[in-house]
Amino acid sequence: MNRKNFITLLSGGIAMASIQPFYDWTKGLGEEEEKKPVLFIGHGSPMNAIEDNIFSKRWQLMGKEIPTPKAVVVVSAHWLTKGTLVTAMPNPKTIHDFGGFPQALFDVQYPAPGSPELATEIQKLITNPAVELDHDWGLDHGTWSVVKHMFPDANIPVLQLSIDYYKPAAYHYELAKQLLSLRKKGVLIIGSGNMVHNLRMIAWDKLYEPEYGFDWALEMNDIFKNKISNGFHKELIQYEKLNKAATLAIPTPDHYYPLLYILALQTDNDKVEFFNDKVVGGSLTMTSVKIG
Repeated sequence: MNRKNFITLLSGGIAMASIQPFYDWTKGLGEEEEKKPVLFIGHGSPMNAIEDNIFSKRWQLMGKEIPTPKAVVVVSAHWLTKGTLVTAMPNPKTIHDFGGFPQALFDVQYPAPGSPELATEIQKLITNPAVELDHDWGLDHGTWSVVKHMFPDANIPVLQLSIDYYKPAAYHYELAKQLLSLRKKGVLIIGSGNMVHNLRMIAWDKLYEPEYGFDWALEMNDIFKNKISNGFHKELIQYEKLNKAATLAIPTPDHYYPLLYILALQTDNDKVEFFNDKVVGGSLTMTSVKIG
């Protein structure tokens, strides 16, 4: 064998070796009889990660109710970018993206593996826009504070998909539709944010008073639930037009956009279920949705 043929053969072998993990992963992502549900989870305070409360207990129960996924993909309100990125590292770090909390919260590590293979699959699925593979981010508290309760063994691959904060609501809804096939391949998709999220107006003196909510927060929470239940997605995309209270409920869209990713993945005959339907501090709702 001459040198040229040897190099050609060697290069081919390297190429085959490099794509083998991707082949193995996608082969394992065969379609299942039932689609995985999709979840929008109101994650609230980072302290929910280490507190045993009504919210974290419901997340724990949800993790047991859902058939174990092959992987989890989270759209978190706390990863805002220019362009769309997906985490593609084999071992994402635990990001403590907050301040002023007890050391016990900073000590939390959630060592779930990533999946470069699934990241590549997502990059293939989302053709508009082009998605970049990210090797720097990791798992922020919008992800691990919830997922650590649902899957405490940290043995399921977890990825994050970023939110292009320079794009409008309809853009995110249409982008998310391209992920629909993952529901049939055993991947659990979660949007993590809060439907009503106005930190500037929180009544700190009422933080632990059950059911305390400002009139506008309660009104918008009911409106959101009604429109989600009836599939009025267009009105939810154009949330600024709903009423004046919407501008108080969503002063910035970072915590609202993850909901649109989940609504975009709803299909005919999907059951809609609300949980953790509570107001905190008057101006924040933990209301969460299971679709499917």
